[in-house]
Formats: sequence, structure tokens, C-alpha cells
Amino acid sequence: MRLRNIPRAQGVLNECKEVVKNPYPYRGIWSQVFENAQPIHIEIGMGKGQFLLSLAARNPQINYIGIERYSSVLLRAVEKYQSLDKTLAPANIRFLCMDARELSEVFAPEEIQKIYLNFSDPWPKARHARRRLTSPDFFQVYDRILVSGGSVEFKTDNRGLFDYSVEELSHSSLFSLHACTYDLHHDSQMNAGNIMTEYEAKFSAAGNPICKLIAVRKS
Repeated sequence: MRLRNIPRAQGVLNECKEVVKNPYPYRGIWSQVFENAQPIHIEIGMGKGQFLLSLAARNPQINYIGIERYSSVLLRAVEKYQSLDKTLAPANIRFLCMDARELSEVFAPEEIQKIYLNFSDPWPKARHARRRLTSPDFFQVYDRILVSGGSVEFKTDNRGLFDYSVEELSHSSLFSLHACTYDLHHDSQMNAGNIMTEYEAKFSAAGNPICKLIAVRKS
């Protein structure tokens, strides 16, 4: 998919102090960025940012990092953050513009407690399967940065991608499938405390069931 280039995006990101421009030196010492030793959760592909901003506001005892590959996409989340009243903008959030394949170059082993994947690109063609964020290749990356017992939470309305993800996890030696639902909003246990993304609200309103799984890193 070709993304529309937004010329002002890089300038806005450069001026935002919550955007970490060069994250590589902080590998293993992200506590210095947040100036505390709170656990760190990351969202890969944060879109417009509603999900992560809501989580950060609800959970000040956790640090959050939103990751987007393209500056024109990250711009939307950063501007949403900047539009918040200064007294309401959570201090426990940072933003990165980077490729998720480089996560282990930015985070040290067992530095991350939880990873969120929300409505990721399905990459429907078989030859592109390795690009899916729930592919075995990416779960190998997640294994390098998550704590033992750390988790990956994945939501999508794309049944094909979800079935693929469940199938791959059933063969994984690194992660176990801890929980799974094919209709999140009608699953009282898994939907408890659920925060909807912009896409989730749109797809659900159109009558599309939302699928969710939780995968846990093995010891």
C-alpha cells in the first residue's frame, strides 16, 4: 500500500520531545528515558494512537512506547497526543519511528513486558507471509526482547490472518497460546477492560466480529 507523504511530518516529529529520534543507544537502559524503572509495554503499529494513549492514561504505573514505521503515520498519533490538555497528556508514553524487525537492536533481552498488535496489515498473499507481524519470524524477534512469561496481545477483524496466527502459534516452540476468542465483544472474560482502537470501533459498528489472542513467551 502506497502511503501519502506528508511533508511536515518529519518536522513535527523532530520537535516533539516524546519522540525518541535515535533509540539505539538506549538498548538496555530505557529506564533512563522514562526516569523510572516501571515495566514497559509497546504497541507495534499504533495508528492514530487512541489505544495506547488511553492505556497510558489509565495505567501511570506502566511505561508505553508506540511504534510506527512511517513518519506520515506516526504523525497522526503524535498530533493527537499534542492536542490533549497538558494536564491530561500522559507522561508515561514515548514514540518511535522504526521498522519492527529492528526491535532487538533497540531493546535488550527481557526489557519488554508486553507487546500489543492491533489490526495489523494482513499481507494476504502467501509470498508475503513473513511480513505479517504474527509470523514465526516476528515471534522470534519478540522472544528476544520479552521477559519470561511476557505476552503478545493481538486483535484483528481479518479472520484469515487470525487463523494463520493461531495455526503458527500451535507449532511454536517459543510461545504458547494462552487465550483466544473469535468474537471479543461477546466474550465477557476477554473483553473485560478492553480499549477499542479507531479501527476496532469502525469494524465492530459495521458488524464485523473482532478476534483476539494472547500468546505467552515460554520460559
